Amino acid sequence: MSAVLSPAPRRPIRELPDELISQIAAGEVVERPASVVRELVDNALDSGATQVTVRLQAGGVRLVSVEDDGCGIAREELPLALRRHATSKIASLQDLESVHTMGFRGEALAAIASVAEVTLLSRPAEQATAFLLDARTGELRPAARATGTTVEVRELFFATPARRKFLKTDTTELAHCIEAVRRHALARPAVGFAVWHDGKLAEQWRPATREQRLADVLGSELVGQSVELSYAAGPIRVSGRAGIPDAARARADQQFAYVNGRFVRDKVLAHAARSAYEDVLHGQRQPVYAIYVDIDPARVDVNVHPTKIEVRFRDGREVHQAVRHAIENALAAPRAGTGVVTPLVPASAPVQGWQQPGMDLGHRVSDVAALWETTAAEEKTLDPGLRRDDPEEVWPLGRAIAQLQGIYILAENAQGLVIVDMHAAHERIVYERLKRQMDSDRIASQPLLIPATFAATPQEVATAEACGDALQQLGIEITPFSAKTLAVRAVPTSLAQGDAVELARSVLAELAQHDASTVIQRAQNELLGTMACHGAVRANRKLTLDEMNALLRQMEETERSDQCNHGRPTWRQLTVRELDALFLRGR
Repeated sequence: MSAVLSPAPRRPIRELPDELISQIAAGEVVERPASVVRELVDNALDSGATQVTVRLQAGGVRLVSVEDDGCGIAREELPLALRRHATSKIASLQDLESVHTMGFRGEALAAIASVAEVTLLSRPAEQATAFLLDARTGELRPAARATGTTVEVRELFFATPARRKFLKTDTTELAHCIEAVRRHALARPAVGFAVWHDGKLAEQWRPATREQRLADVLGSELVGQSVELSYAAGPIRVSGRAGIPDAARARADQQFAYVNGRFVRDKVLAHAARSAYEDVLHGQRQPVYAIYVDIDPARVDVNVHPTKIEVRFRDGREVHQAVRHAIENALAAPRAGTGVVTPLVPASAPVQGWQQPGMDLGHRVSDVAALWETTAAEEKTLDPGLRRDDPEEVWPLGRAIAQLQGIYILAENAQGLVIVDMHAAHERIVYERLKRQMDSDRIASQPLLIPATFAATPQEVATAEACGDALQQLGIEITPFSAKTLAVRAVPTSLAQGDAVELARSVLAELAQHDASTVIQRAQNELLGTMACHGAVRANRKLTLDEMNALLRQMEETERSDQCNHGRPTWRQLTVRELDALFLRGR
């Protein structure tokens, strides 16, 4: 028999002591030594520093020291710097709504001082000497230092030993501290950064251009496997680099997103980047990118969380579209076509001899059947473009020399040997052509003989009412059946045999969470991808050299032709040097 719990005795309402208030606030701001590093480096950068040095002991638990050569803090302002909500960065609500600095809340130093031993050493350029402030005792005395500030944080969580027990090993905490500096380094290439641990230099990044800083932080090989981002739309500018699909990783540990120079974790940016890779990335692989979004500070709220790592956009859709288009446009250009390419075969001309396969996909096949029709006039256009005396340097994918096992095309270009998966390559060509033709069309639908009804949540009802046009474009018709019931009256023709209710629920969930145009495009692309797979040339199909060359030329002019519709690569390059190494030539 369980005991009956008696109500707790009533306690009077009273104000918390300042020290406890600060320690509660510290729980939000200071999670581990890396949190201290992030906050102090934020302040150093706001001071105009050109060099920031971080010194750590025991992974930052025993000591976090951040030195900068910024503007410094005047003697009379040093005690004020340690008080809660004291800051030089905002003074009004208008300032808060248009934050230009990394820090602005005035909480970090006070929070850190409540759970650790803190000293501030600073000197402005106009001050004859530096002054040292002990946060624990309040003692302020002259000291030696050049212009700038040093903040030392010792024995983190000494006042809250329970918090200290949750910290990991020194090696793990050091890794988090270095990652915090790394994120700043990617955003501020003109600033030099150095991280010392237990007296040894752990990491260093010298002032550089953005391109060089990306190479220094992420590795030159990784940067070499990426494309440049440069896109502007209204008040938003997106720059940086996006890794090619081949550079994707198993983990999302090389994804960096910045808003006005601030590293953020934001669902809008993450979803925009992921959706840009949907058409080219295989399986669950994670893309690599460093995205810099510049936007009017008044259009983004950075005062969402004390850690300042989350933001809220005034118009998330415009930001989502800008980031997605920036990455999509950069990835669309085929890497095989980076040089000057002479268009030898019209993009609309099918490859000679490839016949249209049977297609029973229930998706207005008559609208796209012309894509595979080969006329005698089109066949004749192939011959003039493949003369032996044409200069091969204008063909990035080179001249076909053979077919291997009815699967691969072997070609020779200026760099060496090119190997092409002919089915995967043609699948992409057909897919991109289908997308161009279907851009303005909606997916064909089939009415259900008996509407499928289901009990809907208020959000599902609201989404169905608000997104009627988007649902029609997807080939789905959903109407109210009663106040709390929806009826599915039509579904896409190709999905007529599926579960209509399950389809409706999943589409409504997508529309509620993401931009409608994104959902529509993804659904259309899935259907067109299926059609393209059926329409592509099959393995073991023998091709003539002219047919192989025609395929190579179309690849050079087709967007995203480096990957098939499933994200697999369509071609690989083996340089002469790599071939020499295989046969130990020159050794």
